[in-house]
Amino acid sequence: MPEFPYSRLRRWPDVEADNLQAHDATDLLLVERALSLDIPGSETVVIGDEYGAITLALTDAGRHGIRVHQDLATGRRALERNAEDLGLAGFTAHELDAELLSGARLVLLQLPKSLAELEEIADAVARWSASDVVLVAGGRVKHMTLAQNEVLGRSFAHVQPQRAERKSRLIEVSDARPVPADPPFPVAAQHDGLTLVAHGGAFAGARLDIGTRVLLEVLGSRGGGSVSRVLDLGCGTGALAVSYALAHPEAQVIATDRSAAAVASARATAAANGVAGRITVTHDDAASEIPDASVDVVLLNPPFHLGTSVHTGAATRLFEAAARVLRPGGELFTVYNSSLGYRAELTRLIGTTEQLSRTPKFTVTRSIRSSESRRS
Repeated sequence: MPEFPYSRLRRWPDVEADNLQAHDATDLLLVERALSLDIPGSETVVIGDEYGAITLALTDAGRHGIRVHQDLATGRRALERNAEDLGLAGFTAHELDAELLSGARLVLLQLPKSLAELEEIADAVARWSASDVVLVAGGRVKHMTLAQNEVLGRSFAHVQPQRAERKSRLIEVSDARPVPADPPFPVAAQHDGLTLVAHGGAFAGARLDIGTRVLLEVLGSRGGGSVSRVLDLGCGTGALAVSYALAHPEAQVIATDRSAAAVASARATAAANGVAGRITVTHDDAASEIPDASVDVVLLNPPFHLGTSVHTGAATRLFEAAARVLRPGGELFTVYNSSLGYRAELTRLIGTTEQLSRTPKFTVTRSIRSSESRRS
């Protein structure tokens, strides 16, 4: 069998750079382990396949009927594009639910960053898969912890870490424990009259992260003019979108995030606060489905990590998206780590930018969309 051409895989539409690859050694170890097991593709599930390396390598090897779940919209689009480029088909995409896992005897997992996300996934595998399911989880050794074994052990009786290879390690998990009547997620928490609901993969969980809190304080102190269309770009659990909808009943609010866990959380947060009918929540990458020059206000708390790498490219993509969707004269309110100093970039990409608030940790700015294109 010819070797799978991993080097042809691309991260697009996610950020691409010399230090960011579309596959890693963990992907290869998971593929090798799956091929050593006599389990057909129709009984195999892949979770967390960032850009399709695992799914496509197994499909190329004849394992057809694989079901795959990717949290990120960028990953889903990369998988589709890579499959098209390689001429591969025969797998299906799903959300993290019973349809994904029903009858699965082998689940391959790229370990997520957060323990909460791992807990939700492990419970789902134990809850919905076949009784003899084997979960093979893998990650880069430098990012793995004993706490991950403990989380897996809550849902499975047998948790066996394997010998590290190529700076990656697999953990083989089996013997599912009885699951509780209710799944562990989503969870909810109250914050000064605002209810936040979170699935395991949502950033900050049901907590109100400090950056969002600082931006909300600034927005609250400014009051509000007459706006018709507001976008919470990278909405997370929906704190900004829901707070704005509660304070401005006349506004049409859109919340979008590339994380499926965040989108499910934001929808639940909107429902918990009685504004589900006034907020549209979409799973999208950098507002790609929103028309140009169609938004009056953008609210943004950009990430500064791509996976486990510190990289400001994610923020730049969101600044560019804001520039595209804002009408001339529209406003972008941004909160970011003060050490990152995004003000010059915001001025270049959006327009005139003023500092509204600054603490040792966070800065809030207001940018006015210029009528000229500044993407240079």
